[in-house]
Amino acid sequence: MRPYVLTKGRARPSRNTISIDTLLIATDPAPSLPISAGRQERALLAMCRGLLSLVEAAARLELPVSVVRVLASDLVDSGHLTARAGSPQSPQLSRDLLQEVLNGLRAL
Repeated sequence: MRPYVLTKGRARPSRNTISIDTLLIATDPAPSLPISAGRQERALLAMCRGLLSLVEAAARLELPVSVVRVLASDLVDSGHLTARAGSPQSPQLSRDLLQEVLNGLRAL
Protein backbone atom coordinates (compact mmCIF):
# COMPACT_ATOMS: atom_id res chain seq x y z
CA MET A 1 0.00 0.00 0.00
CA ARG A 2 1.29 3.47 -0.85
CA PRO A 3 2.36 5.64 2.11
CA TYR A 4 0.07 8.52 1.10
CA VAL A 5 -2.90 6.17 1.33
CA LEU A 6 -2.00 5.23 4.91
CA THR A 7 -1.64 8.88 5.94
CA LYS A 8 -4.72 10.05 4.01
CA GLY A 9 -2.53 12.19 1.77
CA ARG A 10 -0.69 14.00 4.56
CA ALA A 11 3.08 14.25 4.54
CA ARG A 12 3.49 15.90 7.95
CA PRO A 13 2.16 14.99 11.39
CA SER A 14 -0.14 17.36 13.22
CA ARG A 15 2.44 17.54 16.03
CA ASN A 16 6.03 18.63 15.55
CA THR A 17 6.96 17.22 18.94
CA ILE A 18 7.11 13.63 17.73
CA SER A 19 10.60 12.66 16.63
CA ILE A 20 12.30 9.32 16.00
CA ASP A 21 13.25 8.89 19.65
CA THR A 22 9.81 9.83 21.01
CA LEU A 23 8.48 7.12 23.30
CA LEU A 24 4.91 5.98 22.71
CA ILE A 25 2.60 4.20 25.12
CA ALA A 26 -1.08 3.37 24.88
CA THR A 27 -3.36 5.28 27.21
CA ASP A 28 -5.02 3.28 29.94
CA PRO A 29 -7.87 2.67 29.55
CA ALA A 30 -7.59 3.20 25.81
CA PRO A 31 -10.71 4.36 24.03
CA SER A 32 -11.78 2.03 21.25
CA LEU A 33 -10.56 2.90 17.80
CA PRO A 34 -13.10 4.08 15.25
CA ILE A 35 -14.25 1.54 12.70
CA SER A 36 -12.42 3.54 10.03
CA ALA A 37 -9.02 2.87 11.67
CA GLY A 38 -6.66 0.96 9.44
CA ARG A 39 -4.68 -2.19 10.09
CA GLN A 40 -1.48 -0.21 10.68
CA GLU A 41 -3.12 2.03 13.29
CA ARG A 42 -4.50 -0.98 15.11
CA ALA A 43 -1.11 -2.71 15.01
CA LEU A 44 0.65 0.44 16.26
CA LEU A 45 -1.75 0.78 19.16
CA ALA A 46 -1.40 -2.91 20.06
CA MET A 47 2.40 -2.82 20.09
CA CYS A 48 2.39 0.34 22.22
CA ARG A 49 0.83 -1.47 25.19
CA GLY A 50 4.42 -1.32 26.41
CA LEU A 51 6.75 1.63 25.98
CA LEU A 52 8.11 1.78 22.42
CA SER A 53 10.04 4.38 20.48
CA LEU A 54 8.70 5.71 17.21
CA VAL A 55 11.61 4.30 15.24
CA GLU A 56 11.14 0.83 16.80
CA ALA A 57 7.46 0.94 15.88
CA ALA A 58 8.33 1.88 12.29
CA ALA A 59 10.76 -1.03 12.08
CA ARG A 60 8.21 -3.51 13.44
CA LEU A 61 5.50 -2.22 11.11
CA GLU A 62 7.97 -2.21 8.21
CA LEU A 63 6.85 1.31 7.29
CA PRO A 64 8.81 4.52 6.72
CA VAL A 65 9.35 6.56 9.89
CA SER A 66 7.59 9.53 8.28
CA VAL A 67 4.41 7.48 7.84
CA VAL A 68 4.49 6.18 11.41
CA ARG A 69 5.02 9.76 12.67
CA VAL A 70 1.74 10.77 11.02
CA LEU A 71 -0.11 7.70 12.32
CA ALA A 72 1.26 8.13 15.85
CA SER A 73 0.43 11.82 15.83
CA ASP A 74 -3.18 11.01 14.90
CA LEU A 75 -3.40 8.46 17.72
CA VAL A 76 -1.97 10.97 20.21
CA ASP A 77 -4.50 13.58 19.04
CA SER A 78 -7.37 11.12 19.49
CA GLY A 79 -6.24 10.13 22.99
CA HIS A 80 -5.18 6.57 22.14
CA LEU A 81 -1.44 7.09 22.62
CA THR A 82 0.68 9.20 24.91
CA ALA A 83 3.96 10.57 23.59
CA ARG A 84 6.91 11.10 25.90
CA ALA A 85 10.11 12.90 25.05
CA GLY A 86 12.96 10.58 24.21
CA SER A 87 16.42 10.82 25.64
CA PRO A 88 17.59 14.40 26.14
CA GLN A 89 20.37 15.69 23.94
CA SER A 90 23.71 15.42 25.67
CA PRO A 91 25.55 18.70 26.08
CA GLN A 92 28.43 19.27 23.71
CA LEU A 93 31.74 18.82 25.50
CA SER A 94 34.56 21.19 24.73
CA ARG A 95 37.69 19.93 23.04
CA ASP A 96 39.80 21.34 25.91
CA LEU A 97 37.87 19.33 28.51
CA LEU A 98 38.23 16.14 26.48
CA GLN A 99 41.97 16.78 26.09
CA GLU A 100 42.32 17.24 29.88
CA VAL A 101 40.50 13.93 30.49
CA LEU A 102 42.74 12.19 27.96
CA ASN A 103 45.88 13.66 29.56
CA GLY A 104 44.64 12.57 32.98
CA LEU A 105 44.05 9.03 31.79
CA ARG A 106 47.47 8.87 30.22
CA ALA A 107 49.01 10.05 33.50
CA LEU A 108 47.54 7.06 35.34
